[in-house]
Amino acid sequence: MGELAASLAHELNQPLGSIVMSGDACLRWLSAKPPNLDEVREAVEAIIRDGTRASAVLVRTRGLLRRGERLRERLDINDVIREVVALSDNELRRNRVSLRTDLPGNLPPIVVDRVLLEQVMLNLTMNAIEAMRAVSDRARVLRIRTEKQPSGNIFVFVQDSGVGVDPKHASRIFEAFYTTKAEGIGMGLTISRSIIEAHGGRLWAIANDGPGSTFCFTLPIGEASKM
Repeated sequence: MGELAASLAHELNQPLGSIVMSGDACLRWLSAKPPNLDEVREAVEAIIRDGTRASAVLVRTRGLLRRGERLRERLDINDVIREVVALSDNELRRNRVSLRTDLPGNLPPIVVDRVLLEQVMLNLTMNAIEAMRAVSDRARVLRIRTEKQPSGNIFVFVQDSGVGVDPKHASRIFEAFYTTKAEGIGMGLTISRSIIEAHGGRLWAIANDGPGSTFCFTLPIGEASKM
């Protein structure tokens, strides 16, 4: 129950935090002289998207508790990434992060739980943005890339130009309840790795040749292992 509570808190924290930020932005645009209704509309649309996501997390959790089922579907991983990018748009702009994507259109489909995979991508994306908040001497760039490997796996790369992972903490970043963030609970990467491994894949982190870090994960093409 403790792990479930931590997981649920982590999954809800991001959409609820985004709702609050979008609400604040909405009030600012309404207070402008004259009000910027186009920006207000965008903020309200973001609130609806994040509210829908929070609702999906709750429905998903209730379903798991009732039936122990995992709902999987055949999908294009690039569609999931584009959806997460849309959810992250406000945070990207607020933190002045430039997004670069390389999402080839010929990738074969994978069979995954969409909500869980979105959670992994959202966690890695938000972590990358947070890693660049203190950067002031270079561009803040987030790169997301997908590719098919000869091994039959789909590879996903999430690369930032941030401060990088402190070597002192590198071996522990995937441990449950271990965090270097003042407001973190230390479950994001643990949950993400569990999700990827349950789908038959792998998640790990590497230091960039230059500034920042890259988080990579693989997923098998076709039917994944049972969760």
